[in-house]
Amino acid sequence: MPVRHPVAYLRFTLLCGIFLFAPRSGAQQTTRSQSDPRPVAQATLREGEIVVDGRLDDAAWAAAKPITELIQSAPDEGKPPSQKTEIRILYDASAIYIGARMFDSLGAKGVRSALARRDQVMNGDNNLTSDHIAFVFDTFRDKNSRTWFELNPDGVKGDHQNGDPSYDPVWEGATKIDSLGWTAEFRIPLSQLRFSRAPEQVWGMQIWRTNDRRNEQDMWAFWRSNEFGGPAYFGTLEGIKVASQPRQVELIPYLTTRSKLERPRLGDPYHSSTDMNYRAGGDMKLNLTSNLTLDGTVNPDFGQVEVDPASVNLSVFETTFQEKRPFFVSNSQYFSTGGFSCFFCSNVSSLSLIYTRRIGRSPQLSGVLSGESDFMDAAEATTILGAGKITGRTSKGITVGVMDALTNRETARFRPIGETEDATREVEPLTNYFIGRLKKDFRGGATRLGTITTMVNRSLSNPQEVSRLRSNAQAFGLDLDHYWANRQYSFNVQTALTHIGGDTAAIRSAQFSSARYYQRTGRTETSDGLFSTVYDPNRRNLYGYGFYARLAKETGNWLFETTQNWRSPGFEANDLGVLGRADYKWMLVNVFRQWTTPGSWYRNLYTIWGAQHQWNYEGDRNEMDYHAWVQATFKNYMNFSTFVLLHPSTYDERLTRGGPTTIRYGYNMISTDFGTDSRARVVGHMTVQYIRPVDNTEGGRVAYFPSVTLKPSSRVLLTLSPSLDLDNTAQQYVTAVTDGTVSPEFAGTRYVFGRLEQRTFSMDTRVNVTFTPNLTLEMFAQPFLASGKYSRFKEFTEVKSRNMNEFGRDNGSTVQTNTDAWTGALTGYTIDPDGPGAAPSFTFDNPDFNLRSLRGTGVLRWEYRPGSTLYFVWTQQRDGFDQFGDFNFNRDRSALFRDRPTNIFQIKGTYWIGR
Repeated sequence: MPVRHPVAYLRFTLLCGIFLFAPRSGAQQTTRSQSDPRPVAQATLREGEIVVDGRLDDAAWAAAKPITELIQSAPDEGKPPSQKTEIRILYDASAIYIGARMFDSLGAKGVRSALARRDQVMNGDNNLTSDHIAFVFDTFRDKNSRTWFELNPDGVKGDHQNGDPSYDPVWEGATKIDSLGWTAEFRIPLSQLRFSRAPEQVWGMQIWRTNDRRNEQDMWAFWRSNEFGGPAYFGTLEGIKVASQPRQVELIPYLTTRSKLERPRLGDPYHSSTDMNYRAGGDMKLNLTSNLTLDGTVNPDFGQVEVDPASVNLSVFETTFQEKRPFFVSNSQYFSTGGFSCFFCSNVSSLSLIYTRRIGRSPQLSGVLSGESDFMDAAEATTILGAGKITGRTSKGITVGVMDALTNRETARFRPIGETEDATREVEPLTNYFIGRLKKDFRGGATRLGTITTMVNRSLSNPQEVSRLRSNAQAFGLDLDHYWANRQYSFNVQTALTHIGGDTAAIRSAQFSSARYYQRTGRTETSDGLFSTVYDPNRRNLYGYGFYARLAKETGNWLFETTQNWRSPGFEANDLGVLGRADYKWMLVNVFRQWTTPGSWYRNLYTIWGAQHQWNYEGDRNEMDYHAWVQATFKNYMNFSTFVLLHPSTYDERLTRGGPTTIRYGYNMISTDFGTDSRARVVGHMTVQYIRPVDNTEGGRVAYFPSVTLKPSSRVLLTLSPSLDLDNTAQQYVTAVTDGTVSPEFAGTRYVFGRLEQRTFSMDTRVNVTFTPNLTLEMFAQPFLASGKYSRFKEFTEVKSRNMNEFGRDNGSTVQTNTDAWTGALTGYTIDPDGPGAAPSFTFDNPDFNLRSLRGTGVLRWEYRPGSTLYFVWTQQRDGFDQFGDFNFNRDRSALFRDRPTNIFQIKGTYWIGR
């Protein structure tokens, strides 16, 4: 029998499967738990020399009492490990020493390893697996912090601090593979750690050993996988006595030479086919005390390993990219407010008060100036004159993060349209950025109260800057993380007040922003409860607030969460943070069931059911969905998941981009994901997403995201990730046209929409070759092809309605295509909206598009001495645009290689100076 409603059928099948085939309660559980007494280890004062070579044959190791009692976390939770481990810890006035012997019953044959760049083995996203041993320290014993060090059998290092992989302290590590298994030695200087000033140190510690052959993880301080775990349940490391506080001064100067090869536009007086420039700067680190660090930078470099990925953005919201500059990435966790956490959630963002790529951004008025000139010469990034930050934790248990950065004025040369003489104009003002973050622990770290302040101040010097940029912006926030009942339950809340100030034109632009559309037709809001939200063209200030709150059960087989996330209409964080939209009240509830004890056919099984709803401050519900998700890892370590989401039609006050509220069509979605065992030489992954529209037959989407990772040897990793996205959108905004005959509820404007048939293809390709842990070659390429064909132009017949008139079909309207007299190419459309009626005809340009790009980079990275690195970088970028509208792979691929390339060659060297 044919299936008439595939989404409904799959949804029914999914839910039946969850209840019929899921294991019943009462499955045998291990008696071990996080409530067991926590283990204690002793560090012993080093007597005698230790050579860090991985051999463990120095006599000094005999004085240390070995740690041997590890417990399996997986696959046989709570049982003794299949392989024996012995760990010894020594210390002296300058460093911590760790010696680890990982026995293997198969000897050297049982050891599995992989060569990779630093931190890549612990990155689960790259399908690179290996044996490894890891030590995690909570040096302040605040029960919330993690400082991680690891080695694999090939000597590949891994380290992070509270999940931040940019934490790259200078330490020594060495390993050896022998007939008994493998060994590892660590020497971690105390100057690379932050800890209290107490003469006798008490640290939290966790130990993880991974046996890749068995996919086994062993841990020292045990907790079950369905328990909260973390630093609050670490064991204790005692015995370290610090007679004097270690001091460390680090200098990392850098020098970059950059050659840019491209064909400039004909007649361009500012650019040649080869542009060469040099850049120098440096970072500095000073340990003020054992618990506070001062970082400074002058003219910091982006240090990008690869270019930002290509994308097509037809929305009103900004595309953001990852921060890559070492100074801003380092110790960034001290400024974090915790982010937006949930089991599953969508359609909404965190407070996002800090986005450091705003500092040193591309000059903001360059785009405005380019529209007024035939040629322009402007800096790609604003110069950062200097920046500094202090991070750490005081003796009173206060975590501190303070940063200040000053960016220079940027002036562009340009040739005004139709002129022959050059002119100059400032395109970015002198600007100061400040961030201050404090957190205080209570109840042994189970309660944390924090505050954050951000400030941006600009010195505006010309009318263009005054009318377009805010002179100042501030944000102030409070946050609370509270756990109780042995951290089984949690309550988290983040709040913020924001203010922007400036000229009336600049604040008027903020009111017109797509984040809020104060001017939209029919808008009735006057207050958010604290501040006025009336559109006022004479405003010089805009105020708003936001908050996020979550109540959850975090431990056990049954979990739940309920959240609230609000942004008042005047909330604005884009001067130093990121804000996609304001004016919403969002809420969520989820129930989460997990089976972490292996059953007859699975190793673990998880499922979530929930619902999300969102209203704006006028009371219109503009988002809602009901969702269900199930994921299983099978006995052979393959995994499968299915996600179903039902999204009815809802009001949308942004669909008309400043016009009245209408209704956006709903949809039902099903997404499936399948992956193979990540330990294999060939790892496959496949995601398929299907969307079926609600209330219309024009939309719908099918998207395919396969990937394959090949491991021809322990030194080479190749990943191919093609994607094909076939998306049909029934309500894609095209343009707005003034027309006095339009109904008053549309305020004399026609809002034209069309059906968009969009096709997108990309192929992400990565090749990593590791010669040694300190010498690697990484290559990345992303060909990207996208097309968009518009048809069936239409408009809404009423506000807050889903009904639309299609031009050329309804109301006697006609649609005429306009073509170029010479080439016959489509140039636009002329529409008569009512035939013989009073409404005038209107014309708009052809909105079809074909975008193509090729972005690639190759990076040879050599850490020629600890902390000092030499980079050789080649980047190529090609971009092209046409308006065929259809997707033709062969034509667009050929055109891509005819597009003018921009090649950039860089050599960057850093030199670490420390004592």
